[in-house]
Amino acid sequence: MKTVSSEKAIWHLLESVSDPEIPVLSVIDLGIIRSVLFVRENNHDSSDHQLVITITPTYTGCPAMDMISKQISSKLEEAGYQNFEIKQTLKPAWTTDWMTETGKEKLRSYGIAAPVGKSFNNYDLSKLKIPCPQCGSENTSMISEFGSTSCKALFKCLNCKEPFDYFKCH
Repeated sequence: MKTVSSEKAIWHLLESVSDPEIPVLSVIDLGIIRSVLFVRENNHDSSDHQLVITITPTYTGCPAMDMISKQISSKLEEAGYQNFEIKQTLKPAWTTDWMTETGKEKLRSYGIAAPVGKSFNNYDLSKLKIPCPQCGSENTSMISEFGSTSCKALFKCLNCKEPFDYFKCH
C-alpha cells in the first residue's frame, strides 16, 4: 500500500487515463483534472495522508464522468494507492481553454476538429472557419449544431467531401 507520493507522480499516472468517448485524449489532455492534493487526515501522524483528486465534467451531466472516476480509481489501485478520494466539482465550469495543445493536436489526428477560438465568446458556429481534420481545408460548412455527442457539432468539408466532428468551444 502506498501512502504519500509526489503530486507530480500522480499527474504522470493520470496521463494514462483515457476519455471513454475520445480514447486518444487523456484526462490531462482534456483539462478536467483540477487538483491533485495529499491531505493530512490526522494531525498527530504525519504519514497519514489521503490523496484527493478533483475533476470537473466537460458539461453538467456528462455521462463519461462516472467512467472516468472508475478509471482513475483503477489506475490508483493498480499503482498501490488505497487511501484516496475523487471529487467532482462544477465550479469553475470546465472550458475548452483548459485543453492542452497536445490534446488539440491528438483530436485533429483522430479526425475531430479541435476548438477554434476562446470559450464563452458567442460564436455563430455556422460562420466559423473550421479546418477539416482530413485535408486541412477551411472550405467547410456546418451540417448540424449537434454531432456524435453534445459537446460536438457536425461539419462537412466541401473540398474532400468528408464529414467530421468539431469539438465546440465551451
